[in-house]
Amino acid sequence: MKSVFLSLFFLSFIGVFSAHAGYEVGDVVGEFDLLNVDGKNVSLSDYDQEKGLIVVFTCNHCPYAKLYEERIIELHKTYASQGYPVVAINPNDPEKVPEDSYGNMKKRAKSKDYPFPYLFDEAQDVAKNFGATRTPHVFLLERTTVQYKVAYIGAIDNNPQSAESADKFYVSDAIGELANNQPVKVTETKAVGCTIKWK
Repeated sequence: MKSVFLSLFFLSFIGVFSAHAGYEVGDVVGEFDLLNVDGKNVSLSDYDQEKGLIVVFTCNHCPYAKLYEERIIELHKTYASQGYPVVAINPNDPEKVPEDSYGNMKKRAKSKDYPFPYLFDEAQDVAKNFGATRTPHVFLLERTTVQYKVAYIGAIDNNPQSAESADKFYVSDAIGELANNQPVKVTETKAVGCTIKWK
């Protein structure tokens, strides 16, 4: 009985540890290199002239990802010229969700005319390294000298259902603060979306 209790305690500890794995605000982000929908690979080191990056873990099928799709496009259109482009990453296992296959990613990006890269995290290593758990899940990165650090983690705004009804704009506010050399006031919020479909 004691051994069973210890085993359950150990498993619960592992579960807690896993839930908190990934980058935290202030952490340096490691290199990644993923296949884009245009057939070319995109890596973090390709962005050596930017002030930051809006990394969004998203996908095709999730209703929340669809609700935020236009807002993600607008983020890129608004902030890419200011040095904060969007990089979208699909971490889902297409065996579990065929709609999120690489072929369907290409179709989605073309039909919606994505102005940013849409990368396929086939091995799911990048999502695990970041600690992404939802689609969408945003990681705003700030470039310091030759490396990127995490400045904000969480949601785009506070209303998944309606962009017009949102009154807190976490990503936009954080970018404004970074651009003005101010500390980010809200560094982490809860990402609302579908769970990542792991292998």
